Amino acid sequence: MNMINIPFGTTDWASIERTEHAGITGTAYWRTRDFAGIRVRMVEYTAGYLADHWCSKGHVLLCLTGELLTELEDGRVFILKPGMSYQVADNAEAHRSSAKVDTKLFIVD
Repeated sequence: MNMINIPFGTTDWASIERTEHAGITGTAYWRTRDFAGIRVRMVEYTAGYLADHWCSKGHVLLCLTGELLTELEDGRVFILKPGMSYQVADNAEAHRSSAKVDTKLFIVD
């Protein structure tokens, strides 16, 4: 990631419009900013959320609240609790997310 042409700024995430993304079960709510092609999101999963797809996009993800279950396509499973993060490159290892409880994440991709 090359971060250029991004002036200093702050983001009040509560003021960013929230978009809704249905999972197989539950809902994801995104608040998204774009900084010169770098997508930065505050994402909330409702309890019982299960993503409707396997994702191949690279991310740096930080769990803020709740508990995130990340399943890799090869069957490995990782649980992130508040203060834990993961990172994965584009097209490296397909993954999908789920949450048993309300969960809030900060994601850069």
